[in-house]
Amino acid sequence: YTIQELESMAREVRRDVIDTIFTAGSGHPGGSLSELDILISLYFGAMRYDPNNPSWPDRDRLILSKGHASPGLYAVLARAGYFPREELSTFRRLNSRLQGHAHPMTPGVEMNSGSLGMGLSFALGCALAARLSGKDYMVYAVLGDGECDEGEVWEAAMAAAHYKVDSLTGLLDRNRIQNDRFTSEVMELEPLADKWRAFGWATLEIDGHAISRVLDALKEAQNTKGRPTVIIAHTVKGKGVSFMENNPSFHGKAPNEEQLAQALEEIG
Repeated sequence: YTIQELESMAREVRRDVIDTIFTAGSGHPGGSLSELDILISLYFGAMRYDPNNPSWPDRDRLILSKGHASPGLYAVLARAGYFPREELSTFRRLNSRLQGHAHPMTPGVEMNSGSLGMGLSFALGCALAARLSGKDYMVYAVLGDGECDEGEVWEAAMAAAHYKVDSLTGLLDRNRIQNDRFTSEVMELEPLADKWRAFGWATLEIDGHAISRVLDALKEAQNTKGRPTVIIAHTVKGKGVSFMENNPSFHGKAPNEEQLAQALEEIG
């Protein structure tokens, strides 16, 4: 894929996310839109996988630690061929494979989510399992910045550096909003990059909506040996929809019909 093709795909997937959440009448548009360029870059520019064989032992693993942003992941998985795009309309329905939080019953999902802070530990376990079994797959963990308030994140960070797990890459969706407030109001995270460096991680900071930069950072992470890598991706919560951008109220709120029309028009 060219960068232009990936950017065009990202716009189409943003439309899918908005439609999915509107149809369900609930969901988390803000964090789903902020993570999308990261997920597009992973699935269509970096990761090794087979949608016809989701349990392929040699696949790269994607762990969505911020699992409430599942609409973004589901839209990308559908685009990657794990299930039909039409299935997105079943989001959050009873007996649907697409629940509000990511769950392994969904093709392509590796870890169930709910409480935040667990994804990096799970990803580390996957990476250590690869080492023990002689596999060379990469493991990617997409984290929210708000969940970096959790001590478990830093326990996993310390352990990953200690064991020199260079097959593990963390992607931090730094949109600066958690739940209904800005991260700086809840718990000041800065200097965030310095914290990760102090924990022994190779640390990159990028524009998380510039797909070319995301792809370059992922390639650098793959080539970094002897320690894990974290990519701090500076993003905008609600990216692409003016009234959702940097708006804490759209952490977990579906658009109404008027807002749906405006959002789809703005995304283009």
